[in-house]
Amino acid sequence: MMSAIDSAFRQARAEGRAALIPYITAGFPDLAALPGLVAALAEGGADLIEIGIPFSDPLADGPVLQKAASAALARGIRIRDILQSVKGVSGQTVPLLFLTYINPILRYGFQDFCRDSQVAGIQGLIIPDLPWREGQSLRHMAHAQKLAVIPLVAPTSTDAHLMEIRRARGFVYGVSVTGVTGARTRVDHGVSLLAARVKSQVNLPVAIGFGIATPDQARQVGQVADGVIVGSALVDAIAAQPDKAEAVAFRFVRNMKEALTNIATKA
Repeated sequence: MMSAIDSAFRQARAEGRAALIPYITAGFPDLAALPGLVAALAEGGADLIEIGIPFSDPLADGPVLQKAASAALARGIRIRDILQSVKGVSGQTVPLLFLTYINPILRYGFQDFCRDSQVAGIQGLIIPDLPWREGQSLRHMAHAQKLAVIPLVAPTSTDAHLMEIRRARGFVYGVSVTGVTGARTRVDHGVSLLAARVKSQVNLPVAIGFGIATPDQARQVGQVADGVIVGSALVDAIAAQPDKAEAVAFRFVRNMKEALTNIATKA
């Protein structure tokens, strides 16, 4: 049975373009903004949406996302609040994914987190600090709730790791650089090599993230990958005009989507 994640990538592929996957931090600029932001991103052209659950020690996050997470935590945001907020919009939008770290899930309880995420309408989980081999128990619980656990690969990933993720679900999250998230001035030259290497060994769509900040960069990545993930640049744009968060998010994603669509038009 095809999942909503599979359908989103298949639809993008049918249109001759990469899927667009924006990231926002739950609780930033405040939790009340989350439903409107999700709706704006979907209306602007997002194919899937990543929602970050704030954590105090986000090892993969650069300064922009760390600051957003800290601001959300300072307001006392809790996972239960996020789940409730997401539940109100999940059935009316594109597939939603949670990105978080293992400690918040451990504290909440693995089985409870998977169950409550599914009830809230979440389709998949991205957990950067959970090694794939050590995550087998959590994956079983997630799969029982029809949640995909998205594997991550980096330029330093071994062939053994690629072999291990062959039975994963959803898509592969390709980390474009050996570093943390954050907007960069250019697309790393190793992106095309990373995407090609993963595609040659894993039969899943490959979405590339970390460092994509402009429509031109999205276009470049969209030429070699099945998906383009944009986080820090979007959160930074929202931070600059928090009182206009929805309009900023819509405009930002629309510009990214147009860049990806132009690839298909010129192909």
